[in-house]
Amino acid sequence: MNRVESEFIDYLRHDLQYSENTIIAYKQDLECYFDFLYRNNLDFTKISKLKIRNFMQERLSTTNNKGKLESERTLRRRICSLRKFYKFLLKRNVVTSNPFLSIRQGKVHNKMPDVLYNSQIEELLKRNSERVDELKDRDQALLELMYSSGLRCSEVINLKINDINLASRFIRVFGKGKKERIVPFSENAKIYLISYSKGLRRELLLKSENKTGNQYVFMNSKGEKLTSRGLEYIMQSIVKKTGLNLGFELHPHTLRHTFATHLLEGGADLRLIQELLGHESINTTQIYTHVSKDTLKAQYDLYFPKGKKS
Repeated sequence: MNRVESEFIDYLRHDLQYSENTIIAYKQDLECYFDFLYRNNLDFTKISKLKIRNFMQERLSTTNNKGKLESERTLRRRICSLRKFYKFLLKRNVVTSNPFLSIRQGKVHNKMPDVLYNSQIEELLKRNSERVDELKDRDQALLELMYSSGLRCSEVINLKINDINLASRFIRVFGKGKKERIVPFSENAKIYLISYSKGLRRELLLKSENKTGNQYVFMNSKGEKLTSRGLEYIMQSIVKKTGLNLGFELHPHTLRHTFATHLLEGGADLRLIQELLGHESINTTQIYTHVSKDTLKAQYDLYFPKGKKS
């Protein structure tokens, strides 16, 4: 990483207080870009619109570590990152213009998020509660809390004991950009959090070698602080251990999507959902205005005169 890259990353981390996951994404975008510049003997201070288009074309023909071509969504993120990077350089008089301001991309259509039906989430919680292995209580507390609060993956793994008020059933959450919000959670989540905290969590802490996880609510089987990848692995292992076929992979964000969708279908205002999810813009929350297939069918049968069998 060169000097200007390093200074930009420091700016994101200390001035804008971006999360480490966001910073990692910016680093990846910068690495792709500077690798392209190096291979083509180009100066980042004198990049042309044509060369940027060449970079974009190259990225769309590049495969990732899973053997899949880079998506337009990923490229769109890279262009946004580089636009911010040059904005940073412009403010510091490293460049005289931002070449990425004039770069326009086609609209990327948002994919409908995977959402669990009410029957699926109920069955998932029921089957998991019937497990008899050691980590069941932790996983049940995770499922109940994530489904009833809509926390992001990063917010779950960074949740600390002092952030939870069990008596009032509220969590103090530090989201993107270290922005603080207060989020409620369910009575069931409270019950399982207490059970996990008084039992399994104490046992896991005894296994920890460096005690880095002692202030955090959730930890791995070794008593250490969870990582994002670790939480993803837990979600996948829950599906295997319960034997439940959802028709798609269970990710931490699936429970967040389900939380928001069930609130909306229950009649909650979109502004309330925006506040609970910690979205800066209502436009981000708009994706949850889709309805589930079950709800769509029920409404169709109710209002269309030929919908029901006579």
